Amino acid sequence: MTVLDQVLARIDADLDKSLERLFAVLRIPSISTDPAHAADCRAAAAHLAADLRSLGIAADLSETAGHPVVLGRGGDPAKRGVLFYGHYDVQPVDPLDLWESPPFEPRIRTLDDGRKVIVARGSSDDKGQVMTFVEACRAYVAVTGSLPLPVTMLIEGEEECGSKSLPAWIEQNRGALSADLALVCDTGMWDAATPAITTALRGLLYEEVEITAADRDLHSGLYGGPARNPIRVLTHVLGGLFDADGRVTIPGFYDGITDPPADVLVAWRNLDLTPDNFLKPVGLAEPAGERGRTVVEQLFCRPSCDINGIWGGYTGAGSKTVIPSKAFAKVSFRLVAGQDPDTIRQAFRAYVRDRLPADCEARFEDHTGAPAVAVPWDLSQLAAARKALTEEWGRDALLVGSGASIPIVADFKRLVGLDTLLIGFALDDDRIHSPNEKYDLNSFHKGIRSWARILHALAG
Repeated sequence: MTVLDQVLARIDADLDKSLERLFAVLRIPSISTDPAHAADCRAAAAHLAADLRSLGIAADLSETAGHPVVLGRGGDPAKRGVLFYGHYDVQPVDPLDLWESPPFEPRIRTLDDGRKVIVARGSSDDKGQVMTFVEACRAYVAVTGSLPLPVTMLIEGEEECGSKSLPAWIEQNRGALSADLALVCDTGMWDAATPAITTALRGLLYEEVEITAADRDLHSGLYGGPARNPIRVLTHVLGGLFDADGRVTIPGFYDGITDPPADVLVAWRNLDLTPDNFLKPVGLAEPAGERGRTVVEQLFCRPSCDINGIWGGYTGAGSKTVIPSKAFAKVSFRLVAGQDPDTIRQAFRAYVRDRLPADCEARFEDHTGAPAVAVPWDLSQLAAARKALTEEWGRDALLVGSGASIPIVADFKRLVGLDTLLIGFALDDDRIHSPNEKYDLNSFHKGIRSWARILHALAG
């Protein structure tokens, strides 16, 4: 029996105790956005640090401007290894009356389809996912007396409220985060039987634009016709952001973008993600992105632009015949590798200003900006982790992109120079952020086994 076989056998034999340890941390109501739970957040951090120390990992709390970070390091300090990231904070539980059992009293429930699931706030997002990695490390230490490679753990407490304190903390602690690769367990499977590695995350740019015309609101009977209406101006400008094929018309918007390798595109096109099963459940039928691109491509590797809000003038009950002085809109862009948020921001602002008629001016407010992140397709650790997942699940692990943004991944690249593999075991029906959040028992068990295989593979 190989060392890996012994570690996997230990994981199987220890599953009940692993669940007990998970339940202990799930009972702590570490709601980061609510000041009333600040002590609970610290208690969750202290609990995890103590658990890591029980494995021989040097771990303690590191203070931030908000909730503390759990920072631990195990393995040979002279070598570089992996940096694991997760978070111990959870979302609020409202509305409480929709929970079928108390949110911080974890339990095992059997679903109608026979699946056993762990029900509690944080079971999937992200305490259950964090503990899959911790339990894999525990099994390795139990069998071999040490970790298979150096592991640094960064478990934060503000992910659910924007990780506001984390970038500054990372800048101050770069030396403690030395590694060859970052691992994040805050994503999901493709489906309940198919593992996935997220290799690309879209970036985000969010702008607010204000168009001003007259120096006050005007009576439409007295001024209607000759007076410029900023709502009309703004809608005309925004309406021109897209051509008939769904492409963004801002000059230079697509500069620097390259397609994934041909074999990856073929694999994506073979995924069962169609307008019928993706759009129909939300009442839509036809993809509205770039014509000629599949739904998968539009989500995984193409940028997008959305008008998130538009307002101005009178919107109250009844009528008010007014030509407003100002009109406003919020516009966001999901960016892909090769696009720079600052460059796109300036291009968007120039696009708006170039289309303003006389008597109008524009003011902009920058709400946020984060670059896209993409793992190099030829990264050796990517191939090793994919092979390990495939061996555990008996199905080829998929390499997928994500239409969302996870700023910490961009921070790891920007501040520490680390590529990140996003490997998680959540499912679409886990109800994260909602009442009755759950995590499949199979996701927890095979997640632990998966991390053991991945650590073995990365250690060579």
